[in-house]
Amino acid sequence: MLTKTILTLAISGMFVSAYCVPAFAEDASAVPTTAAHKLNVELNALAPSQKGCMMTFVAENEMATPINKISFELAFFNDKNAVDRVTVLDFRDLPLGKKRVRQFDMPGVKCEAVSRIIINDTPVCDGPAAGECKAALATRSQTSVPFEG
Repeated sequence: MLTKTILTLAISGMFVSAYCVPAFAEDASAVPTTAAHKLNVELNALAPSQKGCMMTFVAENEMATPINKISFELAFFNDKNAVDRVTVLDFRDLPLGKKRVRQFDMPGVKCEAVSRIIINDTPVCDGPAAGECKAALATRSQTSVPFEG
């Protein structure tokens, strides 16, 4: 009788364990999707040009929706760490999961005098809900110039 009771408990324990496993698998797979909602913008290169400074950015939309149109308000700091200028750059569309290279020739800007660039705002973000682009923003720099969001 005792053996039968132990066997019954062991079998029912296996069913309960087997029943719980899919719940853990679902929860584990749900975590990365919310953490992956990023809007990556990289300062890739600064190169002197005839007009001033050619700035190259690489952007990738890892958010939940495509971006039909986006612009960034950037603040450029000079070699004295003072704001030299604030301007809005149109990055156009950013489809889901695709990297896009955007270049902007900044007239009157000397690349060697740029000490830091900050994304101040996202005045245009057509696609995601209001505020999502700024909240999802992740910046990095491939140059010696810090690039912040």
